[in-house]
Amino acid sequence: MTAQRADTRDRQRPLKVFVSAEERAFIVRSAEISRLSISHYLRTLGMHGRPRNMLDLEAMGKMFKASGDLGRLGGLLKLWLSERPDEGAGTADVRTLLQEIEDSVKELRMKIREISPL
Repeated sequence: MTAQRADTRDRQRPLKVFVSAEERAFIVRSAEISRLSISHYLRTLGMHGRPRNMLDLEAMGKMFKASGDLGRLGGLLKLWLSERPDEGAGTADVRTLLQEIEDSVKELRMKIREISPL
């Protein structure tokens, strides 16, 4: 037995939209990027204004993870610097690395804000 969709559509009332070949290609590609069917993409666009791009949401998740990883790395370096100063690498080198990590986290946060749907 197959599960039925809760939001079944009336297949007797399709909409007909006239588009050029270029427009059709653009719509098809936009739906693919959003990881939606063409129907779902156009319905969402027509009713809600703008579908969320799933690739953007995936990219945001990866950037959040990278930001957290960089923060943890910075914390470990600070701990190492406080407990074992000048062992292995010089204090100045570690501080430079910490600044680069902090700059990278700031850049990631800016990128997240650029693509954030909120």
